[in-house]
Amino acid sequence: MKIIRLLFIAILCLVIFACNTSSQKNKQAGSTSKVSLVSNGVRIDYTDTGKGDTTLLFVHGWCINKTYWADQVAYFGKRYRVVTIDLPGFGKSGKNRTKWNTATFGQDIKNVINQLGLKNVILVGHSMAGNIVLQGAVDAPENVLALVGVDNFKSVGVAWTDSVNAMKEYAEAMAAMKKNFKAVAFDWFNKGLFYKTTSKALRERILNDVAHSDSTVAIACQEWDNFNDAAQLLKAKKKLYLINSDYQPTDTTGLVAKKIPYKLLEIHATGHFPMVEKPAEFNKLLDNVIADIEHY
Repeated sequence: MKIIRLLFIAILCLVIFACNTSSQKNKQAGSTSKVSLVSNGVRIDYTDTGKGDTTLLFVHGWCINKTYWADQVAYFGKRYRVVTIDLPGFGKSGKNRTKWNTATFGQDIKNVINQLGLKNVILVGHSMAGNIVLQGAVDAPENVLALVGVDNFKSVGVAWTDSVNAMKEYAEAMAAMKKNFKAVAFDWFNKGLFYKTTSKALRERILNDVAHSDSTVAIACQEWDNFNDAAQLLKAKKKLYLINSDYQPTDTTGLVAKKIPYKLLEIHATGHFPMVEKPAEFNKLLDNVIADIEHY
């Protein structure tokens, strides 16, 4: 019995040692327990991949989620730290708040940067997230290297030719969306955001995510909040990189007139979602952006 007891103790010690060794290896490999991100009382779901002195923080657009950056995570995660988030109100993040404006989302970006201890951050924002990452850069200037807009900032500093009618049309569109969110949103995507080459599978994926979005949050995100992108770009003092599809032209006259540093890289034959429509080409363009940032 004494021998059996000694053997049991020896085995137990080996198990404990093995567990401790495995735990230590995991820590060295960066497989530590995941930080719980909370911003403005809302939990933020995210992924954190790879290592490096530079961090790429990807932020999705309206009614979609962080999974749309999967190709970028796989490609860039081998060389950089890559973080993707579900904005509050979307994907797997919480939605227990009432403010869904650019200022509040910008605070979320700052809080993600601070809570994950991100340094040398390149903020990549698709669609409506362009303004959001811009506000994040204004709020956390010391952590951010540059801004990358994905199919957005297409008319910075360019005044509307008929602002009265434009605002009237906007108000009518918002009223219609509040009355029948799904029908109006689907019409918007089908007529303005998809291109003839956008695959049926991708169209269905996007429309499914739109259909399952919280309409209250989605509509609130579209409410006019007087965000001045030109003024904020000047305040941020960061170079703006644009990876824009040319299905709709990018007017850079305002950027030039206001002397906002920028670089436009166009991607052809895609709709509003170039990172999933042509991921390989998109990744090469983002590679070029990163190289330029490193020498800027």
